[in-house]
Amino acid sequence: MGMQNDTSARKSAKMAGPVQNGSPVYGLGMIGAWVYFWRKGETPGEKALGLAKGLVWPAFLVYEAFVAVGGRPAGGSGGQE
Repeated sequence: MGMQNDTSARKSAKMAGPVQNGSPVYGLGMIGAWVYFWRKGETPGEKALGLAKGLVWPAFLVYEAFVAVGGRPAGGSGGQE
């Protein structure tokens, strides 16, 4: 009976492991985005907006990748029609 409890405890410990393997990469990217957007901002308001943009930098990355692959975004004419 003691052996069975030990095995089930090991199984539950394996299942409780870390799930967020990409968090260090996201964290480094966020710091890099903060530096980039901070340097781009000229006014205090633009710098504050840059800090907010740094939190959602993957959205900007994916958007620009889709634009590069497929052209302009759907529904947006970009004022050129």
